[in-house]
Amino acid sequence: MDCLFCRIAAGEIPSEKVYEDERILGFQDISPVAPHHVLFITKAHFANINELSQHPEELTALFQAIRTYTVKEGLAEDGFRIVGNTGLKAQQSVDHVHIHVIGGRQLQWPPG
Repeated sequence: MDCLFCRIAAGEIPSEKVYEDERILGFQDISPVAPHHVLFITKAHFANINELSQHPEELTALFQAIRTYTVKEGLAEDGFRIVGNTGLKAQQSVDHVHIHVIGGRQLQWPPG
């Protein structure tokens, strides 16, 4: 399988890591839209959130990692947005589950 995020998780493609444990990797988005724009991925391959939801231990690990990062960076108090795109109409660009964590400025609504 030639998955971009699997290659990043394996260390084959460099990334600017902000979080890592045995299951989850967090790294800076290459096209940030806010001062904090980080992608969190599972190291195991799941195509999207629907696949991931069949593995509650991985889903929990993903959101615990996001919590750890947002508390450490002070985003938990100020607020942040999480975005997870699933499918073509939602513009999921990589078929590997990933959650965008966006914050550090006043965000606008509606987002899309």
